[in-house]
Amino acid sequence: MALNLEAVGKPIGPVEKSYTWKDVVLYSLGVGSGFSELDYCYEKRLKVLPSFSIAAIFDFLAHIGATSNVNLAGILHGEQSLVFHNPIPPEGTLSTTGRIVKYYDKGPGKGALVIGESDTYHSNGKKLFTSVITIFARLDGGFGGENAPKKEFVFPDRDPDIVVDDSPGVNQPLLYRLSGDIFDLHVDPEFAKMAGFEKPIMHGLCTHGFACRALVNSLIPGMPEKARRMDCRFSKTLYPGTPIRTLIWKTGEGKALWKTLNAVTGDVVIDHGVFEYGDPIRERLDFSGQVAVVTGAGAGLGRVYALELAKRGAKVVVNDLGAARDGTGEASSTAADRVVEEIRAAGGQAVADYNNVATREGGEAIIRTALDAFGTVDILINNAGILRDKSMVKMEPETWKAVIDVHLNGAYHVTRPAFKVMKEKGYGRIVMTTSAAGLYGNFGQTNYASAKMGLVGFMNTLKIEGEKYGIRVNTVALLAASRLTEDVTPPEIFVRMKPEYVAPIVLVLCSKQCPVNGRIYNAGMGFYNRAAIWTGAGVVLGKGNVPSVEEIRDRMQAIASLKGAKVYDQLNEQVADVYAAVLNPKEVVDAGTEEQGGSKFTAASAVFEAMPGAFRADAAKGIDVVFQYRISGDGGGDWFCAVKDGQCQVTAGLHEKSTCTLLMASSDFLDMMNGKLSPMQAYTGGKLRIEGEIMKSQLIEKLFRIDGR
Repeated sequence: MALNLEAVGKPIGPVEKSYTWKDVVLYSLGVGSGFSELDYCYEKRLKVLPSFSIAAIFDFLAHIGATSNVNLAGILHGEQSLVFHNPIPPEGTLSTTGRIVKYYDKGPGKGALVIGESDTYHSNGKKLFTSVITIFARLDGGFGGENAPKKEFVFPDRDPDIVVDDSPGVNQPLLYRLSGDIFDLHVDPEFAKMAGFEKPIMHGLCTHGFACRALVNSLIPGMPEKARRMDCRFSKTLYPGTPIRTLIWKTGEGKALWKTLNAVTGDVVIDHGVFEYGDPIRERLDFSGQVAVVTGAGAGLGRVYALELAKRGAKVVVNDLGAARDGTGEASSTAADRVVEEIRAAGGQAVADYNNVATREGGEAIIRTALDAFGTVDILINNAGILRDKSMVKMEPETWKAVIDVHLNGAYHVTRPAFKVMKEKGYGRIVMTTSAAGLYGNFGQTNYASAKMGLVGFMNTLKIEGEKYGIRVNTVALLAASRLTEDVTPPEIFVRMKPEYVAPIVLVLCSKQCPVNGRIYNAGMGFYNRAAIWTGAGVVLGKGNVPSVEEIRDRMQAIASLKGAKVYDQLNEQVADVYAAVLNPKEVVDAGTEEQGGSKFTAASAVFEAMPGAFRADAAKGIDVVFQYRISGDGGGDWFCAVKDGQCQVTAGLHEKSTCTLLMASSDFLDMMNGKLSPMQAYTGGKLRIEGEIMKSQLIEKLFRIDGR
C-alpha cells in the first residue's frame, strides 16, 4: 500500500452536506457550551461557533484520506488551518471542493505529511471558509519525496494575557462523536487498548472546539462572526475528564497566539495556535484560474464582459465574427483582436476567435480554441447577436432564419460542446442573453423576440440537466447601449445605457458564488429586477366530464385570475399541481371567487393536535401503520401517528419502528397543510423526503382530511 502520488492537484468533490439548527446545537454541546453560552445552544437566537466548520466537512476530510491512499491504521490529524470568509448560517447545505496540494516525506519509519486544501460554500452562494489540513501518515514515509520545511513559531516571552480553564466531561467523546467523527478510538475501550491507549481518548477536534470557545469568549464575546482565522497543531492526546487550560497572548490589533494544555500534567495538547479576528472583509469576486468564453465580444456588452473577467483573473476567449450589425458583410478579425490587445496590455490573458456561432462547426471550433489555449472551459456567456427588424408581412424567411440562427441556434452550437466539458469536470456557469422584446414583445421584432424567448426555454431545461453536475444556467435581459441599439434609442437615454451597468450582474451569475439557477434578470442603467413566469391557481371545470365551450367562456375570469399564482421550477411541479387539483377538486379554491375564510395552521404542533379529529375511522379497516413526522426549523419537532384497529393515536417523539418517516422544514410543512403546496409537488420538488415504505405514505390522504381550514 503506497501513497497515490498522482492525486496531487486533482479535484475532489463537490461533497455536499445539509444541516439544521439541531446539528449546530449538537456540536456546541459537544464542545462544552451550555446555559452560560445560550447563543450557541438556543435556536431562537442561534449563532454558530467558527470551529463548527471543520466538523461540518468531516466527510470531505475522509475523501482526502481515501484519494491519497494513506494507510488508515497510522493517520493522525497533524495541523489545521481555517480562514473564515463569511459567518456560518444556522442551517443550509454546504458544498466543499478541494484537492491534495502536497506530500512531504519525513523518511522511512518516520511517516509522511498529506496536505489537503478545500473551499466550502453555503447554499446561499457565499463562500464560508477555506480549510488546509495536514494529515500525519505515520506508516507512509520513505517514498522518496522532499521533507517538509521547518516552521519557526515562537510564543511571546511573557505571561499570557488571558488564561481560560475548562473541564471536558468524562463522557464528552460520546456526545461529540454525534457530530460526525464516529471513529472507534473515541468510544470503544477494547479498540483503544489495541491502539496503545489505556482507554478511549478525546477527539482532537473536540478539544479544538473547546479552544475556539475560549478564544471567541475572550476576544470577540458574543460575536463569532468576527473570527477571521484559526490555525493550530495537534500535539498530544487527552483523556476524557481531564481539565484543560488555554493560554492566549494578544500580539496586535485583531491578532493572538494560543495553545491548550493538559491542566494536570502541563503537557501541550494543541500548539502553534494563531487566531485572527475583526470585521468581515468584503470579498472581491475573483476568477483566477478560470477560463471564460464570451461570444460577440468584439464590442459593446461582450467587450465589457471580457475585459472585466480578465481584470479579475480569468483567461478569456474573445469570440467575434467581425461582420456588420445585421450579420452581413465580410468577416474581420479586427474587433476580436482589438479586445485581446486591451486585455493583454492590462496584464491579462486572452486569445481571439473568429468563428461563426451560427453553425455547428463554428460552435465546436470556439470551444476547441478554449481547450487548445487554456485546457478547459468554466464560463460561457452567449452574447453574440444580430438585428434584422421587419414587420410580420415583410418578414421574409431568410430574415427570420438569419436571426434565429445566430441568437438561438448559435447559443446551442456553442453551449453543447461547452456543456460536455463542464459536465465532465463537475462545474460550469452559463449565461444566456434574452431581451425585453422576447419577454414582453416589441413591434417589428418577431424573429428577434422568438429567438430571445427560445433562449429562456433553452435555459429552463438546461438548468435541470446541469444541476447535479454543478452547472448553473441563468439568463439576463439587457437594456444597454450597443451597435444594435444605437440608432433606435433616444440620445439622452443612450448615454445612460452603458454596458458597464449590465456587467456586474452577469459576472455574479458567472461566479462560483452564484446563488441561483434558472433565473431571468432585467438589467440596465443601474436598474435590476427579476422576471419570472407566474402560473395562476386555476379552476377545475366539467365535474368529471368534458366542459362545454360555453362553460369555458363563462369562467374565463376565473381561469385568467392570477390570485394565488406561483412560479414553478420545472414541469413536474406544475403537472403535480394539476393532478392534485383534478383528483381533489374540493380542495381547490376557485380563483374567480373570494378566498375562503377560516383559520390556517400557524404551527406544526397545531396540525398534530388536529389530526385525531380529522381521522377517518371508516377508511382504516385492516390498516396497521405508523407515520413518523420529523419537522425541522422554527416550531418543528418529532411526532408519530399510529393507526391500528380503526384507532388513531398521535404522540410527540420518535417511534421505535415506524412504517415510514416524512421529513420536512416547518415552513414547507405548514404550506402543505394549508393547501399552498400539494404533497406531490412537495415530494417531486425535494421539499418532502420520505424514508421507509414510501408507498404506505399514500394512505395518509385516505385516512385523514386536514386542509388547514
